[in-house]
Amino acid sequence: MSKPRGEEFLPLSEAAARAVAGPQSRHAALLEDAFHVLVETPGGGVSIRGDAKGRAAAKRAVRILADRADAGAEITEADARVAIAAAHAHGPAPGGAMLPVGRRGAIAPKTPAQARYLDMLASCELVLALGPAGTGKTFLAVAYGASLLLRGEVDRLIVTRPAVEAGERLGFLPGDLTEKVDPYMAPVWEALNELLGPEQLRRRRDKGEIEVAPIAFMRGRTLNHAFVIMDEAQNASRLQTKMVLTRLGEGARMAVTGDPSQVDLVNAADSGLSHAVSILEGVKGVGVARFGAEDIVRHPLVERIVNAYDADAARRAPRRVKDPEPQARG
Repeated sequence: MSKPRGEEFLPLSEAAARAVAGPQSRHAALLEDAFHVLVETPGGGVSIRGDAKGRAAAKRAVRILADRADAGAEITEADARVAIAAAHAHGPAPGGAMLPVGRRGAIAPKTPAQARYLDMLASCELVLALGPAGTGKTFLAVAYGASLLLRGEVDRLIVTRPAVEAGERLGFLPGDLTEKVDPYMAPVWEALNELLGPEQLRRRRDKGEIEVAPIAFMRGRTLNHAFVIMDEAQNASRLQTKMVLTRLGEGARMAVTGDPSQVDLVNAADSGLSHAVSILEGVKGVGVARFGAEDIVRHPLVERIVNAYDADAARRAPRRVKDPEPQARG
């Protein structure tokens, strides 16, 4: 016997209703599949049809999306998936501060870990962020640094990362330093272009307010009144990491991001990121943000891929064999 199906109408703002529906109704389709309901936006709000349990869960997800949209955040499919997960778990929305730098709306944390990360960026001089690809470590750091630059709280946004498997072998590439480095900085430029737009990005880059450089070019500098991002830090050596961390000058702050499970160094034990966390966690002014597969906000398949690789690594890890009991000598 099928459960009785009812209907509820949630009055929402026009912006919130559009956000819940999503482009070509993709967000609504995700809600329908997740809660086995029918979601429609007839005007002035959202209509939800289904059994009582499905409607209640769908309402929780709709409220999360609507609140974020009314606060000025851009709503993406990743936001819809996060709202669905929170509704299933009866959990709260991610919360946290929003960054008013997105061209299509404010940048808001999508998961509780991202919210904690933004809080750390606001309260700590140095934040070390660890986790798999797709968790927003670099994008949020770039967004936060761009927001500081736009508000005039720093004079420069500087991004550095190891190039070509931490070896920084740039000499064979044609062109000047910028042309050599740019292919390895593509993720950062894409984030900045999305946040600022191509014209403002070009203008600020030409004025020297936005700078990218390989780690080797950080040596000997003192970075005053700057927000510095050291990306892909798992591929920097301990000495390189120490050198970059000690570049901080007056009024400067830094975010160091990376994935300790993706070390490309010949000697993986020389990775500076894990070493820095081991000796700096708990030091005044230092925050450590950790992300897991559940924080991945790319395509949902990425989370499943990361989990599969983690499980495979766990199976392959050498097991410790207990030493045999010493035999008594006769």
